[in-house]
Order: sequence, then structure tokens, then C-alpha cells
Amino acid sequence: MTNANRLAEHYQRALRADEVLAQIDAHFPAGPTLHQLAPLDQLHIGGVAASARLLERLDPTTHVNVLDVGAGLGGLMRQGAALGFQMTGLDITHGFSVLNRALCSRVNQPDAPPLAWVTGDAGALPFADNSFDAVLFQHSLLNMPDANRVIAQSRRVLRPGGQLVMHEVVSGPNVAHLRYPVPWAANSEHSHLLNLSELTRLLETGGFQLVHVDDWSEMALAWRQRQRQKSRRHDQPCCHPSGYLANAF
Repeated sequence: MTNANRLAEHYQRALRADEVLAQIDAHFPAGPTLHQLAPLDQLHIGGVAASARLLERLDPTTHVNVLDVGAGLGGLMRQGAALGFQMTGLDITHGFSVLNRALCSRVNQPDAPPLAWVTGDAGALPFADNSFDAVLFQHSLLNMPDANRVIAQSRRVLRPGGQLVMHEVVSGPNVAHLRYPVPWAANSEHSHLLNLSELTRLLETGGFQLVHVDDWSEMALAWRQRQRQKSRRHDQPCCHPSGYLANAF
């Protein structure tokens, strides 16, 4: 089994798409709203609000065609489509792509641009050069072992002057406290966290000019505390989420 197949298996092994869709149909016969789906498709740190901050960095009049790398179940895609972006979602886990499409068919977004779903590897993007005005990453680079190749592919499919926008988890000073399994990996084989300096260097050497960097650690930790308010266990932060905006040369 290849590394890509093992990663897809990690995410897909507990996926019960038929059960998920049956419950959604039972609870929301008229179709769910984006916020009603958020507990299922916006599991990244910060939820819907984090996706909104990511999308605020783009303009649907100039960034018409947007690629979401590691689209998962499509929460960011549908949120972007609601703002007028033409979203294409790529994920290495085919089960996610299939369920993503099924969820989109249940959400009432009659005025949104059409969506597209592709199962594929971010290190070998199945798109022509200069295909997109923007490329998004949200908690997806952390699963990719060859980040240099992924960034090179992202640069290739971006038009000149296009933008790369990231909401990524990066390693912090307490990374030694990280214990598996974690939400994105059952073991160290699929966890590829970079620290902030490494990620910055990766983007700059990959042909991008950084124009905006945010450290969302405080907001993320506050969000995490709210999500886990019933738990008394204290976790030291091993990772920090960062927001990046980079222009392609």
C-alpha cells in the first residue's frame, strides 16, 4: 500500500457515508444550512469563523476560480461558493469526495456557482498550468510528506499574480508533548508539521512573495477551550494555527 493509500485509509476507515446522509435527511428534510452542517464539515480549528477569515483574503471578482486542496467534506468549498467563488475541491480520500458531493446536493444554494470535486494527490495536481486564480489550504499541508513538491504544484496551477492562502497548523515550542493518535494522523507516519520559519522558507523558495501572515494561536486556543469546556484535562499547546497569504510571481 502506498503512502497516499495509507493516508486515505486513515481518514476513510471510520467513514459511514450512508449513515451520515440518512441522519441529515431525517433531521433536515428541507436541506441543511451551512451552519447546520458545520459540526460535520468544519472540523478544523476555528470552525466556520476561521473559514470566513480565510475567504476574506480573496475577492470573487478577481479570484474567480479557486482550488481547495484537501477539501475533506467540503465545508470551505460551500462557504466559498455562497460568496460567489467557483470552487474546485481536491482530496486524496475518494470517500470524502463522494460524500462532499452528496452533501452539496442537499444544501440549497441556487445562486452559487457550480462546484467541482476531484480525487487526487496534491503532489501531482491533475490540472493544467495557470488554471486557478487562488489556491487554499486549510489544515491539509500537515498530512503531506513532500511539502516542496506540493507547493511547486500549487505554484504551477496558479495564474501569474494568483494567490495562495493557508490556514495551517504549525509546530510550536511544546511539540514534544504531541501524543498519537491526533485528529489528522494515527501515528507519526502521516504527521508532517512544519514550524513557522520552515513554512515561511518553503513558500518563499517555492516562488511566492508573502504579503500577509497572521498568528491565530490565541483565538485558536480560546476556541479549543470552548469546544472542550466539559473536560478538566489541561493540554499544553504543541501546535499553532497560522494564516498565510502569498502572491505567485
